[in-house]
Amino acid sequence: MQEDERFMRAALSEAELALAAGEFPVGCVLAQDGRILAQGRRANSGNASRNELDHAEVVTLRGLLAAQPGLDCSTITCYSTLEPCLMCFSTMLLSGIRRFVWAYEDVMGGGTSVPLAQLAPLYQEMQVELLPGILRRESLALFAQFFQNHSYWQGSLLAEFTLAEHQRSNSQNG
Repeated sequence: MQEDERFMRAALSEAELALAAGEFPVGCVLAQDGRILAQGRRANSGNASRNELDHAEVVTLRGLLAAQPGLDCSTITCYSTLEPCLMCFSTMLLSGIRRFVWAYEDVMGGGTSVPLAQLAPLYQEMQVELLPGILRRESLALFAQFFQNHSYWQGSLLAEFTLAEHQRSNSQNG
């Protein structure tokens, strides 16, 4: 658990950099054998080149594989400040990653609850480890700050849930 928190703190640092740049505050770290192999953050969520391809997990994995082509990803853990969406989750799975740790649940687009055993044969045999809620409060605060100040996904289920959760959390702690 202590190592998971250490790597999640690194992902949170990436998310803080994304937030400071006006981006959706998702940070990602790919770690193996007690060390960070790659880290990255969401890009192009709020500017003229806005797209839904440059998610933190995809950006980070792309960077890692460009730097280390042919890397065996089977013992890599993906740490993300937000539960990976279906696109990111399946991209990581197809790349060989089987362990996922995230801070904050994506109530709108989280992909980790997909029943792999019910999918096509490619996915049916995959054994995946999922660990949610590591440093959730810290990640929730970043997303609340983002939704209070930016228009990306404003009014969405995720934005409304996040702001309500943040208010509830502050009421309990204050």
